[in-house]
Amino acid sequence: MKEQAILVGCHQGGQDDFTFESSIEELQSLALTVDVDVNEIFVQKRDKVHSSLYIGKGKVEEIKEYIDHHDISVAIMNHELSPSQARNLEEHWDVKVLDRTQLILDIFAMRASTKEGKLQVELAQLQYLLPRLHGQGLALSRLGGGIGTRGPGETKLETDQRHIRRRITEIKRSLDQVVKQRNQYRERRKKNAAFQISIVGYTNAGKSTIFNYLSNTQSLAEDKLFATLDPMTRKITLPSGFQPLISDTVGFIQELPTTLIAAFRSTLEEVVEADFILHVVDALNEQSVEQEKTVYKILDELGAVDIPTLTVYNKSDLLTDEVIPYSTPHIFMSALRELDYTRLQDSIEQSLKSEWEPYDIRLSSDEGKLINQLKQDTILVEEQFIEEEELYLVKGYVSEHSPFYLRLTKR
Repeated sequence: MKEQAILVGCHQGGQDDFTFESSIEELQSLALTVDVDVNEIFVQKRDKVHSSLYIGKGKVEEIKEYIDHHDISVAIMNHELSPSQARNLEEHWDVKVLDRTQLILDIFAMRASTKEGKLQVELAQLQYLLPRLHGQGLALSRLGGGIGTRGPGETKLETDQRHIRRRITEIKRSLDQVVKQRNQYRERRKKNAAFQISIVGYTNAGKSTIFNYLSNTQSLAEDKLFATLDPMTRKITLPSGFQPLISDTVGFIQELPTTLIAAFRSTLEEVVEADFILHVVDALNEQSVEQEKTVYKILDELGAVDIPTLTVYNKSDLLTDEVIPYSTPHIFMSALRELDYTRLQDSIEQSLKSEWEPYDIRLSSDEGKLINQLKQDTILVEEQFIEEEELYLVKGYVSEHSPFYLRLTKR
C-alpha cells in the first residue's frame, strides 16, 4: 500500500514564480520516484520562512485540519528544515515530516548499487542526521527512516552521537581507499593518454539511454529521477576509428543538498577529469533553460566549466514548437531513434576537430602499425598510399594532450 503524502512549499519574497513552480514540480517528481501518492500541494507566500515552523501558524493549522480528515502519513517540505522546524511540525501534525534533502537521500539510498555508492549515501545520511539528534526523546525511527524507513533508521542506530561520529570516521576511511584506487585508475588512464568524454545533464534527461547506445552496454535507464548513481566508464569507437572512453554520471538537480555534493564528489570528479563533455538536455521540459543553467552552475563549482562541450537536446522527436537552443555547439536528437546516433557521433567528431590541431604527414610504408595507432588515438580523415614513392599520406586532427601531438604537429 502506497504512503499518502502532501507537499508543502514556502514561496519566499525574492524568488520568481517560474523558479518556485519548477521546484515544486521537481519535488512532485522526487515524491513519485519513491512511490508515494501526492494527495495535495500546499503553498504559502512569505517574505521569509517562519523561524520555528517554516510556514505561518495559520497555514500549519489549515494543513493540520486536512491531515486529520485524510489518511496522510507523510508531509514533504520543499526546503531543508532546521532540526527545530522538523520537530515542531511533527508535533503539530503527528505525521512523518520529510524535507527535500531527506527525500533526495532516500532516492540515493534506493539507487546506490556499488559498495562506494552505498558508503557515500550512508555518509550523507549520517551527516544530515547528526545535528538533528537532540535529546533522547526524539523518535529516531521516524527521522532516520524517510519513506518506507530506508537508510540508517532501519538499523536502529543509537541516539548516541559518538556512535554516529565513529561510523562517519570509518566510512570516510573506507572512501579514502576507494578514492585512492580511483585516482590510480585515472593516473593509469592518463599515462595511456586515454581521451575521456563525460556525459552530464539534469536528472532524467536521457543520459543513460545515450550512454548505453554509444557504449553498447546496459546500465540502468528508466524514467525516474537519479536512475544512475554509480559512474560507469566504457571504451567506444567513433566513425573515424577514434576510441575515447565515455562515462555516465549522476544527474544534476536544483538545490542539490550540500551534504550530497560533498559525499558524491568522487562520482562528479569524472567530469573534472574529462577532456570533453556531452551535456544532455531534455528539450521537452518547459524548464530546460533553467536546467541548463543549473548544470553550468554546478560545472563551474566543480571547476569544469571551461571543458569543451557539445549540448545534446534530447527528445526532439516529441517537440511541437520550435526550440531556440541556449547553448552552442548543439545537436537536436532523440535517444530512441537509431539514425540520430550517427549524427551524434559525427557531431562529436566535428566538435573535437574544431578544438584539435590538424596534421598532414607522410609515413613510410613500414609504418603501418603507427597508422593503426593514429586511427584509434586521433581523428584520421584521409589515408592515401602513393605506390611510386612507397609512402602513406595521412591527414587528421590530434588533441594537444595526446602523446602523438608533438610528433605529428612538428613533422
